Amino acid sequence: MLPTREEAERILVEAEGCNPGPWGNHSRVVAACAERIAARTAGMDPEKAYIVGLMHDIGRKFGVKHLGHVYDGYHYMTQLGYDEAARICLTHSFSVPDIGEYIGNMDISREQQREIEDALAVVVYDDYDRLIQLCDSLSGTYGAVDMEVRMGDVKRRYGRYPQKKWDQNMALKKYFDEKTGTDIYEFLPQDTPEQSVW
Repeated sequence: MLPTREEAERILVEAEGCNPGPWGNHSRVVAACAERIAARTAGMDPEKAYIVGLMHDIGRKFGVKHLGHVYDGYHYMTQLGYDEAARICLTHSFSVPDIGEYIGNMDISREQQREIEDALAVVVYDDYDRLIQLCDSLSGTYGAVDMEVRMGDVKRRYGRYPQKKWDQNMALKKYFDEKTGTDIYEFLPQDTPEQSVW
């Protein structure tokens, strides 16, 4: 189940009130990019893509966290009965479904980490998982940025970017270029690294 577009937008605004920051606009950019790509991809629903894109980082409602935002978002959407959005909250940070590839602090308990590991172990990624992983990797706060530039910025800020994850993100870009029949950057809203603070 998913919230409606209007309900998802309301949930995001409410969440921003709890923890203001650039993550809210980043979520809107992810949603806009996902909607545009899905509209050009056979078999995908642009409305669903927009909604799950908007909700992917909703765990940030509960404070400034790293892996904690994945755990919190997954549980929050599950509690609201939005299992499809909960799934995206879980999978969006794992283009490689391995918790060891996570970039950032492991700021949840070992028991909670095991819960994420167990949940990831049974998920078979579909094109919505892949789409939001892609859009999360190329979305700034105002539009799309070159994914390699953004991943390079993450590497500078966190001191690492696992090569397996880097390669998988590039493969996702190629996958959706092929699905849409064009370079996706040609039809996405544009940002620049200088504008983006996310």
